Amino acid sequence: MEIERGRVLELIASVAVVLTFVGIIIAIGQTYNTDASEPGGGLIFVGAIAGFVIVMSIVGIVLAYVLNEE
Repeated sequence: MEIERGRVLELIASVAVVLTFVGIIIAIGQTYNTDASEPGGGLIFVGAIAGFVIVMSIVGIVLAYVLNEE
C-alpha cells in the first residue's frame, strides 16, 4: 500500500503543528499552575489556542497551494 506524497506532507505538517501546540500548552501549565493569583495564564492559554487555529489555517492554505501546483 503506497501513500501519496501529498498525504505524507499533510500528515507531517499536521503532526508537527499539533506537537508544538501540545508543548506550548504543557509549558503554560507548568509555568502558571502553582500561582493561581496570576490571571495571565488564562489569557496566554487563550492566545495559544487562537495561535494554533491561525497557524493550522495558514498551514492548510499553504499545503493546498503547494499540492495543487503538482
